[in-house]
Amino acid sequence: MPEASEKAEAIAWGTAPGRWVLAVAVLGSGMVFLDGTVINVALPRIGDDFGAGTSELQWILNGYMLTLASLILLGGSLGDRFGRRRIFVTGVLWFTAASLLCALAPSSEALIFARLLQGIGGALLTPGSLAMIESSFRPGDRARAIGAWSGLSGVSTALGPLLGGWLVEAVSWRAIFLINVPIGAFVAVMAARHVPETRDDAAPDRLDGLGAVLAATGLGGVTYALIEAPDGMSAAIVVTAVGGVLALAAFLLHERRSPHPMMPLGLFRSRQFSAANGVTFVVYAALAGVFFLLVAFLQIAAGYTPLAAGAASLPVTALMLLFSARAGALAQRIGPRIPLTVGPLVIAVGMVLMANIDPGGSYVTSVLPAVVVWGIGLTLVVAPVTATVLAAADSRHSGIASGINNAVSRVGGLLAVAVLPLIAGLTDDSFYDPAAMTEGFHTAMYVTAALSALGGLIAWATISSDVLAADESAEQPTGEFSCDFNGPPVYPSHREEPAAASVE
Repeated sequence: MPEASEKAEAIAWGTAPGRWVLAVAVLGSGMVFLDGTVINVALPRIGDDFGAGTSELQWILNGYMLTLASLILLGGSLGDRFGRRRIFVTGVLWFTAASLLCALAPSSEALIFARLLQGIGGALLTPGSLAMIESSFRPGDRARAIGAWSGLSGVSTALGPLLGGWLVEAVSWRAIFLINVPIGAFVAVMAARHVPETRDDAAPDRLDGLGAVLAATGLGGVTYALIEAPDGMSAAIVVTAVGGVLALAAFLLHERRSPHPMMPLGLFRSRQFSAANGVTFVVYAALAGVFFLLVAFLQIAAGYTPLAAGAASLPVTALMLLFSARAGALAQRIGPRIPLTVGPLVIAVGMVLMANIDPGGSYVTSVLPAVVVWGIGLTLVVAPVTATVLAAADSRHSGIASGINNAVSRVGGLLAVAVLPLIAGLTDDSFYDPAAMTEGFHTAMYVTAALSALGGLIAWATISSDVLAADESAEQPTGEFSCDFNGPPVYPSHREEPAAASVE
């Protein structure tokens, strides 16, 4: 690794370098977020083509989230150690190649395997996309840049059903993966040309490979048991479930003792970091349940075409595009506590409205109000929770902090997709039965509403209103400190700025 010969110059909001960094980060992470939701609208067609049951459809979703959630922490550590741009570009290329394999998959088993590979690429590029912004922009511009990243990335998530519906109807479900090929090639080239390289010079020389294996084994075992148990308990399922739980316990024990953990438990000594991740877990689990079931319900029970089902969530896209950056700025001005309390509660109201959608109802009178309310709540949550997580961690470890938050959101979604069909009674072939889907969807929406409301209560009880102000200020220490896992205790208000990062 070349030695740094100069200080990295912090990038200002609104400049050409800032726009390039933001564009590259958004397009890269957007592919990952898009593929997390675009697949939902295609599931009925994929199931028809491959004769896939509910458990196979769950694995097509969860195979992707499993490797993404398991390895995203390692991806953040790799970026801090070897260069955030370098690992980001590696992840983009890997993700692009895996997307091509998904498009060419001849069977459901091959598609599941390709989705597992896709998740690995996403785990490499996702934490780097946000860490590049956090380590490149000036402190005063970070909240706004993160808000724009969150909003635009959220737009790609919300666009998934619409884009997927159009591609499925006009071309084929395979086109939802082929579209990543030109986007990935463009992002890789532009990142190499326009994004400065940053890294954490104090990052450990060794990587936590054992931690990654234990996390993947634990999540994989638990997920397998949850998905396969409805088809009948067996000794293999019990052994897998117990092994998964033991592996997760061993992971936490290993991370506590390891001199180079990929998930430094010391970061959770920050009350704000822990609180923001707690809100993320429950709210994103609820969101994953909606993304999984809404477009399927509209197609299977309400008779929507794939395009119409995808277009149903278009108001969410418009709301995210128009107001997410403003929500980030609002959280910077008044603090994140109120947005993170109100946002999940509004999301919960939207989910309750969804629980009252009936197959014969009009889009304008039943679906649209629910989607609009849900989108307003989502807009209030995405940027503030991301900014809070990063503000609560030392900026030198932005890659790890970003990775942890992404992992938490993915694990929440992973468990929601595994458990919700069981709670809602959508097992075996009942997923394709209109009456069963209607009843199951209504039940699932009440469950996700309760989860989201819980997230709002957690935020009100635990999130501080001044956590983002502390991120921007350079005041004297207040006497409160946290123990940095790579060195001596450091004051949270004395965060290391991007100017101290290595550049090539």
